[in-house]
Amino acid sequence: MHDGSGRITVQQLTKRFGPVTAVQNLSFTVEPGSVTGFLGPNGAGKTTTLRMILGLVRPTVGAATVNGTAFNNLGDPARVVGAVLEAQNFHPKRKARNHLRVYASAIGVPDTRVEQVLQLVGLGEVGERKAGGFSMGMKQRLALATALLGDPQVLLLDEPANGLDPEGIAWLRTFLQSFARSGRTVLVSSHILSEVEQTVDQLIIISRGQTMYNGPLEHLRRSQQARVLVRPSDPEKLMAALRDAGIYNLEPTPDGRIAVVGVQPEQVADIALKAGVSVYGIEEERVNLEQLYFSLTQGQYTPGTVPQQFGPGQQPYQMAPPTPQSYQVQQPYQQPQTYQQPQYQQQPYQPQPDQYQPPPQYQPQQGYPPQGYPQPPQGPPPTGTPPAGNPVQDAAPLSPWQQQVPAPDAQQPGQADPAQHDQGGLGGKS
Repeated sequence: MHDGSGRITVQQLTKRFGPVTAVQNLSFTVEPGSVTGFLGPNGAGKTTTLRMILGLVRPTVGAATVNGTAFNNLGDPARVVGAVLEAQNFHPKRKARNHLRVYASAIGVPDTRVEQVLQLVGLGEVGERKAGGFSMGMKQRLALATALLGDPQVLLLDEPANGLDPEGIAWLRTFLQSFARSGRTVLVSSHILSEVEQTVDQLIIISRGQTMYNGPLEHLRRSQQARVLVRPSDPEKLMAALRDAGIYNLEPTPDGRIAVVGVQPEQVADIALKAGVSVYGIEEERVNLEQLYFSLTQGQYTPGTVPQQFGPGQQPYQMAPPTPQSYQVQQPYQQPQTYQQPQYQQQPYQPQPDQYQPPPQYQPQQGYPPQGYPQPPQGPPPTGTPPAGNPVQDAAPLSPWQQQVPAPDAQQPGQADPAQHDQGGLGGKS
């Protein structure tokens, strides 16, 4: 039998998959009456932890209980815990209303509860549509409706805002907060840090399978000092007035403002008024959840980092905010040194002797040119004035297809040479 408290307890939970340690010595408690955010990088062990709470994965070491009892030992688990780990477990051809009726029959609740949860999640008008045609956001709503069928005391949700439009995200935020205010327990895992910051009251941040922070969100915010950004008419005069008032943690910003750490905006405004300095703008800048999250989880995938080992009973950062950090004054930009070109001793140029050797005289291959083609001239080229004749025919032997087409002004076969006529040959002029 469970105690009916609605409390989730994780005690020294460890899970190993072969050589991989997914969760290591993880401990935390989720109390009813508040929305608790479960944050961590991909691979930090969030989904594995949720599965161990729901009895889907058996832990290597440690235990996870709901209402003081392991999930598998709950007498009526659907009326105690409603969970959404994936929003894709729907028959694509089954209507949304019929999908809920199947689950309602399985856990023993009447069909009237189906209509209630359809209206609750905003799917009352599309209950007759098939789930396969739903968008990602509509599937998220249908999955949440399935988890709410048994009117559970505890809700476990893994990335419930995936696929929701801004209106759907705002609706989900309001629903979870009202659900928790009714005295119930909500544990939600999400990567949308800006939305988590607006929704949750408590935070559990894990990294490398270990707890990095477990406590109220407001305590984590207070661990980081806020600063006031003021735009005065005379920065030097205001800085002198602040120092006279005992405020020394201040610095000018590149945009002409002054950053004052550890004070309230009203205090800076009063000092400026007494000093006769006009203030054109003033605002308080707080460290947001994203910056706090990165400061606690950075280095999970940095090469060479080794996770810190904690012995039995040791709880890192359990219900204690991290050490406060102050703003660091940014050093002015330093011009890099001019590159100095190394000096090399230049050698005088020495001409290289002429090593060129003329190629050997070309020797035609055996059997070239083929039979029937005129042989190329042998021996050295003749000296003196070249003989008269056709330059094209004298330059190189013609191939058979070239010989078939006579060149312009070329001598035809059987035609007498004009030069022989001039020399008194046969048929020549007397």
